[in-house]
Amino acid sequence: MITSHIVWDHRGRTKPGDEGPIEVRVTYNRKPYYINTNIKVRGRELRDGEIVGRQDAAVLQERLDIVVQRILRGVNRCIKHGLAIDVSEIRRQAYSIEQEEQVSATSMIEWLEEQVPQLPISSGTRRRYAVTIRRLKQFGRLCAWQDLSVERLYEFDAWLHAIDKPQSNGDMQAGEEPKKIGDSAVYNYHRTFRSLLSRAVKVGKIESNPYDRVRGEFRKGIKENVEYLSEEEVSAIESLHPLPGTQPAMVRDLFVFQLYTGLSYSDAQAFDIAEYRQVEGTWRHVGTRIKTGVPFVSQLLPQAVEVLKRYGWQVPKVNNVQYNETLKMIQHALGIKTRLHSHLARHTFATRALAAGAKIENVSKMLGHTNITQTQKYAKVLAKSVHDEYANLNEKWNKK
Repeated sequence: MITSHIVWDHRGRTKPGDEGPIEVRVTYNRKPYYINTNIKVRGRELRDGEIVGRQDAAVLQERLDIVVQRILRGVNRCIKHGLAIDVSEIRRQAYSIEQEEQVSATSMIEWLEEQVPQLPISSGTRRRYAVTIRRLKQFGRLCAWQDLSVERLYEFDAWLHAIDKPQSNGDMQAGEEPKKIGDSAVYNYHRTFRSLLSRAVKVGKIESNPYDRVRGEFRKGIKENVEYLSEEEVSAIESLHPLPGTQPAMVRDLFVFQLYTGLSYSDAQAFDIAEYRQVEGTWRHVGTRIKTGVPFVSQLLPQAVEVLKRYGWQVPKVNNVQYNETLKMIQHALGIKTRLHSHLARHTFATRALAAGAKIENVSKMLGHTNITQTQKYAKVLAKSVHDEYANLNEKWNKK
């Protein structure tokens, strides 16, 4: 009679808390044979022959099932042909097959790359996912399912904070210190990776998401010094009239459209006048943001309508990279010190709206923010401006 059981470290050589070997105990004619599976876990992580309580439990269990089948097949082959059970030979064959399985098995990075094209997400979000996977490859210590752990997430976070921010124009001056990527960018990498791992949990690749054990640890930093354009800078851009039909003209018009709608680049590019309806002589719409799915309230001001009429009631279509590059050219041509980029128009819209007396709750709805806290950073900018003005008054009124 032959029986088999999965056991853990039958020799008891593993120190408490350390990982020890999983073995297959085969009993034939009352004689036990212990065959190492070459898989190690902690004692509490093997329960009734099943691997539990690990981030990579599902992957290791699949691997264990394959190795055990190969071991039992080797034992049965020996018995069938009347051969002595050669533990070393059976182990060698099992290991060889296990290594083949490991080589052919899809790594975590490969699996993530396969998933991204299948996700129902926008092209912009898809690019962000691809960049996150590229960062994981550069990090190099989160490429396999076995690499997943809370400790490794903290290492990834530290690595992200230490890497240099890419210089898109390559114009860093000699002796200038490279800038580090900001807290918001690091947060977005974590958010994207967490989302991908949640999908892995859903389809059974891993038992749980390690990010669930560090809730609130990797937070998005809030920029206190939000950049926005002054009224003089806005007027300078509006007064610029490049040759119609050229890319600078389209970029200028798209930026002005954002300045007077507060729409992000992706929402502006997806603009459709058919979604708006005329109420009391104004164009109104309640939609949802492409990036977040959060509702927003939109009304077209005359400056935005003027742009739309120029393009047959459509928004100029401009590639995001070309958009930002051309904005830099406009910035230098007009002598504007603030760096022009697509999202700056949204910042400026919010700041100007609050300065004009709009309620912060209403501006939050115009922008499609998930909560009012996101909008409060613009109010902080205005408060600082007021305090600076008080400082100027104090200096002028109290001069001796």
